[in-house]
Amino acid sequence: MARYKESVCKLCRREGMKLFLKGERCLSPKCAVERRPFVPGMHGRQARFRRQESDYGQQLREKQRARRFYGVLERQFRRYFDLALRARGQTGFNLLVILERRLDNVVYRLGFADSRAQARQLVNHGHIELNGVKTDIPSALVNVGDQIRVREQKQSNGYFRDLAEILEHRSVPEWLSLNASEMSGTVVAFPTREQIDAPVNEQLIVEYYSR
Repeated sequence: MARYKESVCKLCRREGMKLFLKGERCLSPKCAVERRPFVPGMHGRQARFRRQESDYGQQLREKQRARRFYGVLERQFRRYFDLALRARGQTGFNLLVILERRLDNVVYRLGFADSRAQARQLVNHGHIELNGVKTDIPSALVNVGDQIRVREQKQSNGYFRDLAEILEHRSVPEWLSLNASEMSGTVVAFPTREQIDAPVNEQLIVEYYSR
């Protein structure tokens, strides 16, 4: 499976904002965006003096930002866009809902992981059940009524023992419900646009793929 292997902090610096790709580190003084608030590369410090981006450049930037925020590579992102295009309603909003429905994203939203990358690893390693069945597919799309749970035999390891106390004080988005004592969550609805905190303008992504 293809995956990004370079420093993810460079992605945040390139987008000029925190994408929270490294969990708690992004909230600490060690955050690369705080220490080096300019784009990566030997000419990064001078990037702020470049001319304004073209319409195409802005559209590309939004697409890249969404990809990096959710940790999706180009081919799969394009497939999600095609799926959103065929669905009823606004294409941009449909795209964000599809990205939010990814199992790794839901595991992250429920607080079982500090980042989407960590959530993807938990799923890959077989720690998560979807509707009572172990799954190792981070890109699986959840539906309303689906239950996501840390496998019972995995809850005794050190990571999840420590996590149990944290979950008691953690809030989750309104479209999810969390049962902290059982380390499980349920999809009660699909998210509205107001409930999706992705820092992107989805209309620019639609314009990018509609060229």
